[in-house]
Amino acid sequence: MSEIVVVGGGFAGVWAAAAAARLLKETRQGVPGGAGETGGAAGPEHTVRLVTPEDDMVIRPRLYEADPHTMRVPLDRILGPAGVRRTAAAVTAIDTARRTLTAVDRTGEAREIAYDGLVLATGSRLVRPEIPGAEHLHDVDTLAGATALDAHLHALPDFQEDQPEDLLNGLPKDRPEGTPAAAPARWTAVVVGSGATGLEVATELVRRLRTIAAPHGAADRVRVVLVERAAAVGASLGAPAAPVIARALAGLGIETRAGVTVTAVEAGAVTLSDGSRLPARTAVWTAGVRASEPAGLVPGRHDEAGRLEVDAFLQVPGVPGVWAAGDAATAPTGHGHRTVFSCQYAIPLGKLAGRNAAATLLGVEPEPFAPGPYVICLDLGDAGGLYATGWERAVQLTGDEAKKYKRAVTEQWIYPPLDDGPELLRQADHRLRTRRSNPV
Repeated sequence: MSEIVVVGGGFAGVWAAAAAARLLKETRQGVPGGAGETGGAAGPEHTVRLVTPEDDMVIRPRLYEADPHTMRVPLDRILGPAGVRRTAAAVTAIDTARRTLTAVDRTGEAREIAYDGLVLATGSRLVRPEIPGAEHLHDVDTLAGATALDAHLHALPDFQEDQPEDLLNGLPKDRPEGTPAAAPARWTAVVVGSGATGLEVATELVRRLRTIAAPHGAADRVRVVLVERAAAVGASLGAPAAPVIARALAGLGIETRAGVTVTAVEAGAVTLSDGSRLPARTAVWTAGVRASEPAGLVPGRHDEAGRLEVDAFLQVPGVPGVWAAGDAATAPTGHGHRTVFSCQYAIPLGKLAGRNAAATLLGVEPEPFAPGPYVICLDLGDAGGLYATGWERAVQLTGDEAKKYKRAVTEQWIYPPLDDGPELLRQADHRLRTRRSNPV
């Protein structure tokens, strides 16, 4: 039996497994005009296996929202109807010479799994800082982290009221208009990092905190502070987006502290590198991301973020039988650019990596990666949204229009079909373009 093994149960892993299953089925059936029409032979001896310790695919782009425990779908309902096998285990070693991997299940038992083609799609992880009190930092990087933050926010009304002397500590003299003169630590949140995740967390926290504080007559006492190490907030999102982001933050009353970072955290306060101390019961870290550790188990060139460098066909150069996709890979997109950590790349990378892994097994020609235009699609809470295109980040939509589009993407279009193998395989065609590339 020949088996394609996909490691990772996120967007890239799910679509890699589906795409591999699609090509195997097409070639078995000899579908005219299908992806497998160029040759090769497949039979029931060719299988696809997904290896991941989780039972659910987490809708990670939505973990900044309220009720994050709902942002998941069962993997077996996605892939089972398409004939993909699943092994619930964590990969701890990969032997690319023998084409085997070692996986440890929930009981602690290790097993060896042989592969003919391997797709590494193990995602990324937040880089947490090594600072005093780091255990008090929340995140929305994982379902567990986002759920813990949600529980923390709902527990805020039960905290003891702040002491009067804490109320003014750390308030800037030039605070935005509308910021209360006394913002108690209970209703203050500090968000670190103003990339896409930090901006979405901060803007959504305003509404989430006000909703929780309102029954206690404290909605107007909510304070959110966005901290950024760089000289300007949101700089990584490009100059055209800067005024849109600035207006959104100001409209929501979010304070910004640029050119500083967090140096220490307590249960009720955050200390910044300029020496100021902010009373805050909530601190959320969003700065910095790296490829998850399994990417380091494969030999090859890795970039500064730990991602495997792949060629135009998403294969790891010099490592036969191994492809990488999603946040585990850095792939060329054309015009001197490479993929970034993003769901918009995870899906097409996964589809093509799975397809090409199966193609090699079947003797079918691999195809090169040809992604759609790069886009930025942000949810800015009650301030609306932002949609920009191209590496120059040309703004196309703002406000309610952008918000509506963002919601369509994250609440509908990125969800794979459940309990419908034929539809999953149809959507796994790497040649299909998502609607995200052309909203207007």
